[in-house]
Amino acid sequence: MSIVAIATILIVLSALFGYINVRFLKLPTTIGLMLITIIFTLLILITSLFNDTLLQQEKLLISQIDFQSVLLDVMLSFLLFAGALHTNFQQLKVQRKPILAFATFSTLISTFLVGVFTYYLFKLIHLDIDFIYCLLFGALISPTDPIAVLGILKQVGAPKNLETKIVGESLFNDGIGVVVFLTIYKIASEGSTVTFWHVAEMFMFEVVGGIAFGLLLGWITFKLLKSIDDYDVEVIITIAAVMGGTMLAQKFHLSAPLAMVTAGLFVGNDTVRESSMSKTTEQYVDKFWELTDVLLNTLLFVMIGMEILVLTLNSHYILASLLTIPLLLAARYISLMYPIKLFAKKLDFVPNTNLIMTWGGLRGGISIALALSLTTEMHRNLFLVITYVVVVFSIIIQGLTVGKLIKKLTKE
Repeated sequence: MSIVAIATILIVLSALFGYINVRFLKLPTTIGLMLITIIFTLLILITSLFNDTLLQQEKLLISQIDFQSVLLDVMLSFLLFAGALHTNFQQLKVQRKPILAFATFSTLISTFLVGVFTYYLFKLIHLDIDFIYCLLFGALISPTDPIAVLGILKQVGAPKNLETKIVGESLFNDGIGVVVFLTIYKIASEGSTVTFWHVAEMFMFEVVGGIAFGLLLGWITFKLLKSIDDYDVEVIITIAAVMGGTMLAQKFHLSAPLAMVTAGLFVGNDTVRESSMSKTTEQYVDKFWELTDVLLNTLLFVMIGMEILVLTLNSHYILASLLTIPLLLAARYISLMYPIKLFAKKLDFVPNTNLIMTWGGLRGGISIALALSLTTEMHRNLFLVITYVVVVFSIIIQGLTVGKLIKKLTKE
């Protein structure tokens, strides 16, 4: 099946499911699309008991999509740039210290806690998994997914300062999380040949280098936009910045996600916008990236829903998945406690911020993509099932209830 054929099928399904959601279910886009796709896939599994033609066709489609590569190498940069472009920079600047603490300190603490919790959980249910692989799982599941978070928070009416913390954290901890995952992956693969200083150097180079490169990319894009007044060319320049910037970041082993977030925030800053874009250009740039964001989100969550076909399901894996969910929530709650206590007096925090951020920290496609990159030695099938169950619970259950939780707890 050609790339054009695969893309066509996914877009047709996305349009159909999107229509069903808007017309009948009226759920937030990410939740509705994932739910409809899962139901669609389950119906195909049921019909396969009588005729497996549709099932074989869907399996063929899924087998030809490299989900990990499509998301991490292509879609993620566009989605992060679009998300950062429309983030309130002034609010982000005010909340920068807690956001930085959440994205770094909390992600690292959560990674460690999830590793410890799941290691002993697996022992309890008689699954023999080395601690390094549990830590690897902690790294891939700890970052909250900006793609899932952004789509849902727009529709629940969260207070602006709370929304900024959650969105800002999710934009940056995504990049940090990928770097932490790759670092632990390298340790798990190469074992004792990797030294602490080598790991620290690699981590700092990717993170600091990625942010510095993003600033440079944003500045170059700003200068190019400022020097002309032609909205169609200026939109193309922003596309080129994302695609070319991602390619260069990957070539020099810098964090492409952090680079795209930084560049998006730079270009989307009100001061930069006013001095580099006419009102017409600003409208076209915003509309293009809004549409790109919606289209890629739609495709992403349809693909996530279809990934159920690649899972290896058994009773041990399902039990481990269900028991892991409360452990992840506990790890996230604990990891947020210190930064919230540290900054609560200096900045305006809404009541019950920790509880809201714990429940509002949704996991999404990035975690699934990282789980798919695990090797068989790293217990790929087990962690892929757990990750999928956690993501589905996160998007559907947490996503559907986070709005009500925010309204209830912020009134106290």
